[in-house]
Amino acid sequence: MFVRKKKNRSGTTSVVVVDKSGGRYRELKTIGVSSDEKEIAVFYQEGKKWIDLHCGNRDMFSEAARVREEKQVTAYLLDNVENILLNGPRLILDEVFKLVGFDAIDDDILRHLVIARLCQPSSKAGTVDYLKSYFDTDVELHKIYRYLDRLDNTLQEQIQQISVEHTRRILGGHIGLVFYDVTTLYFETDNSDELRERGFSKDGKHAQPQVVLGLLVSRDGYPLAYSIFNGAQYEGRTMIPIVEDFVKRFNLKDFVVVADSGLMNKTNIALLESENYKYIIGARIKNEGAEIKQWLLSLEKQDGSFYELGKLPKSRLIVSYSEKRAGKDKYNRAKGVKRLRESYKSGKITKNNINKRGYNKFLEISDNVQVIINQEKIKEDEKWDGLKGYLTNTNLPGEEVYAQYNGLWVVERAYRITKGTIELRPMFHFTPKRIEAHVCICFVAYKVYKELERILKLSGVNLSVDKVLNIAKTVTTIKIRLPESGETLTKTMLLTAKHKSIEPLFSKSFWESF
Repeated sequence: MFVRKKKNRSGTTSVVVVDKSGGRYRELKTIGVSSDEKEIAVFYQEGKKWIDLHCGNRDMFSEAARVREEKQVTAYLLDNVENILLNGPRLILDEVFKLVGFDAIDDDILRHLVIARLCQPSSKAGTVDYLKSYFDTDVELHKIYRYLDRLDNTLQEQIQQISVEHTRRILGGHIGLVFYDVTTLYFETDNSDELRERGFSKDGKHAQPQVVLGLLVSRDGYPLAYSIFNGAQYEGRTMIPIVEDFVKRFNLKDFVVVADSGLMNKTNIALLESENYKYIIGARIKNEGAEIKQWLLSLEKQDGSFYELGKLPKSRLIVSYSEKRAGKDKYNRAKGVKRLRESYKSGKITKNNINKRGYNKFLEISDNVQVIINQEKIKEDEKWDGLKGYLTNTNLPGEEVYAQYNGLWVVERAYRITKGTIELRPMFHFTPKRIEAHVCICFVAYKVYKELERILKLSGVNLSVDKVLNIAKTVTTIKIRLPESGETLTKTMLLTAKHKSIEPLFSKSFWESF
């Protein structure tokens, strides 16, 4: 037995006492009819009093009636469950997407593809199934492919603009350090074209075509801009075009470019200096001239020491020594030599191995393709253990140059996350437009990933992004449709201890504080 508010065609509301028995509802008494909300509330309370008056004096019956009513109401609700969604990650990522500012792009398909890429990266067909199965979102496959074909440069420009402005805002209005590095993205095909070509693969997929991806990130690893190059492009020629384009588009001033030694060549340095760009680049100290190498090897190897040499008119060579690095160099060399001994214990080398890089530098190859490990080369290499060089035209002291260069790990981490968690590669698209669109979607996904990481840290949620999203995947939202009113009630269920650990992320007030 319970009180029901029933909407009438006239626009009024009837308040009635209802009983359910034998699976059928029966109206016992109409308490009142009104269109005034306050009067309806009074009728509702009178209805509850009527139930107490007619059933309250029969204690045993009253308890049984309450149990029966409880079951009836529960059964009624369950009978009207419209949907059960496993949409916990979406509820969180939707908020992060908006917080970065990507909601300024009036584009639901972009948002769906980005969130699916973070939740369960898969093929575009798999993405369609995932969106429907978990979020009850219908996106037709042919519309996704059409969208990829029209994700043009204008939208990609807007996406990078939003990312840069957000990064500038969270860094206090000043970007400062700009880290640059490249990676390669291979394709599951043997066919090449003007964009996809074979080249040196950082994934070890030398037999497959690839593209080269250059990425600029700020300190703490927030993505700023990217560019795609032909797969055969030498990585040293990718940096200057991206930096110049980035500086002009976003009017960047007072910044320092930080890059790995693989990008250091005379042309790059000359171009950086011609534009008065500040830089810190890893130096290839073993490739220096005899005089500088003699100076390097004469340095006192004291842990944490820094030495400086004026190398070019506008740059300095900073050299540091670290016992920890020396130990790592020694370990890696011993591991490499051991692998050589196992690979070439017969004293012969195969054609397959002859061009492999790495510790093959310790081999001597004779005319009849017999090999021995050269101990003298190993001893020479030992002299360099623990030494690391940096070329810079800044006025920063050696310790700060070292610290800022070590920030390059944020780019390496960006590639690990995009290639691993977000599954940027391998790539199954074959037209330039779709390749560029796929990379753009992954760029947005990584930006959202980094922003969620920042929010978790600021709010004291001591969990990684991956852990939060995995927990959120077990959070359900129940939708119940009320047949009388036509309304739909929605309830997100946070039931377990793990759910409670991320409960603030499902509150609107939580996101309003950022």
